[in-house]
Amino acid sequence: MLKNCFNPNVLTMLVSLATVLVGNAQKSPTKDTRPNIIFIMSDDHAYQAIGSYDTTLLRTPHIDRIAKEGMIFTNASVTNSICAPSRAVILTGKHSHINGKIDNRTPFDTTQTTFPQLFKKAGYQTALFGKLHFGNSPKGIDEFMILPGQGYYLNPDFITKKGDTVQVKGYATDIITDMTLNWLENDRQRDKPFMLMYLHKAPHRPWWPRADKFKEFYNKKFPLPETLFDAYENRGSAAKTAEMNILYHMLYGHDSKVKPETWDVMKAIEPKVQERRDRFYDDYDRMDNEQKIAYDAVLNRINEDFRRNWPNMTQRQKMEWKYQRYMQDYLGSVSSVDDNVGRVLTYLDDSGIAENTIVVYTSDQGFYLGEHGWFDKRFVYEESFKTPLLIRWPNVIGPGTTEDEMVQNLDFAQTFLAAAGIGAPADMQGENLMPLLEGEKENWTREAVYYHYYEYPSVHMVKRHYAIVTKKYKLIHFYYDVDEWELYDRINDPKELKNRYDDPDYAEVIAQLKEELLALRVQYGDSEELDQKYIEAYTLDR
Repeated sequence: MLKNCFNPNVLTMLVSLATVLVGNAQKSPTKDTRPNIIFIMSDDHAYQAIGSYDTTLLRTPHIDRIAKEGMIFTNASVTNSICAPSRAVILTGKHSHINGKIDNRTPFDTTQTTFPQLFKKAGYQTALFGKLHFGNSPKGIDEFMILPGQGYYLNPDFITKKGDTVQVKGYATDIITDMTLNWLENDRQRDKPFMLMYLHKAPHRPWWPRADKFKEFYNKKFPLPETLFDAYENRGSAAKTAEMNILYHMLYGHDSKVKPETWDVMKAIEPKVQERRDRFYDDYDRMDNEQKIAYDAVLNRINEDFRRNWPNMTQRQKMEWKYQRYMQDYLGSVSSVDDNVGRVLTYLDDSGIAENTIVVYTSDQGFYLGEHGWFDKRFVYEESFKTPLLIRWPNVIGPGTTEDEMVQNLDFAQTFLAAAGIGAPADMQGENLMPLLEGEKENWTREAVYYHYYEYPSVHMVKRHYAIVTKKYKLIHFYYDVDEWELYDRINDPKELKNRYDDPDYAEVIAQLKEELLALRVQYGDSEELDQKYIEAYTLDR
């Protein structure tokens, strides 16, 4: 009976269908399922100005979302707290003394291999939008729009892939995000994974918020840091001679937005701060008339307040006035970064690619927001040494995870490469963070990190120093024109108010840390000979 039911035409049809399906399968390439990576980095964004770390000054709901849905690092740091060197470390996975970019002046060694090159070679589509700070044609990047040097907040210029420079009307933070979203929507190849670097200028000095944020934040008052009036007792000479005090070194025009015309109608302004009259106009003169009207509404209030009240203020009141002006503009700039990060996260959700996209948020270093009376960075002291680091990777990192291991920007390149399944060059010096990201902390072995700052004598006059930092202690050696050591107990003295180097109770700790510091210098290829080499090169360059 079954034999009589057999239809040879059906068999022929099935064979033909199978042949077509196999042929189509052979013609259709297998989709590359390696994770996408979006590396978001702002410039000088202090961890104190991110809600996930501290809500005293500001809430950042969109950046905080990365932490809530992923991992926040509480002991992330940099190897050299200054813009271009930090970026060179990130790109190469090597310390400054190895990649050669020790300060903002020294040229970057373009023969160095950077991690974007390795991503491109491995089949990733790559793009970069925003502030690179050095180099006009980054290797390994398929598409880019780069701010020349520091760039401008208002109507900024961008260097294009063609090598020309174009001006784009608007506010830099918004524009960089527009470019990023445009690339994701229109230029991204759907069949390839991507590595996208989304790099903000904000909140770098001179802190021009967008006009609406300028107005909003001028009406806010912020709590004073406990150490705003620090007298640097129990510290060495480095803290006492640095030139980054808000009252005595922050510029009236460039920073506090006091117009030179206001100076002209006042008698000598005290304390006197050396600055060029044209610094205020660097950004202001880039505005069109409509933009100037929007900003002048607040600028006029600032200048009238300064003209009327400054001469009668005490030194303490002047410090507080400049601090509030600093925070209003700095935090207003950060607020726009947060809004725009939210735009990108929303796009990832709406486009359906969030689940297979690693999102990293960090800064090129930390920053002082009035702690110890300072602005800027450079020191290995906590506020500039520590940097925000938040990573979201769905189905790999558990939501709401906090990690306190000692990690650095030195580790980014190797971690990104490992996440993508790309081999890292043997000469990279970082540690792959994958054991921490995947919850395998028992495979993490680092207990201390190494720091080295070189740009002295120069702006802000922060002395050369190198250091070893563990979860418990920080041992620092200041050198060149001094030979001073400092030890801070990070657990019992988190604000770093007392140098314990001469405290006999810490003698054993110091001896052990000196051995470990020497071992780290050997491990990373640093030495007294290199210290001297870079001193001589820096002196000759000047």
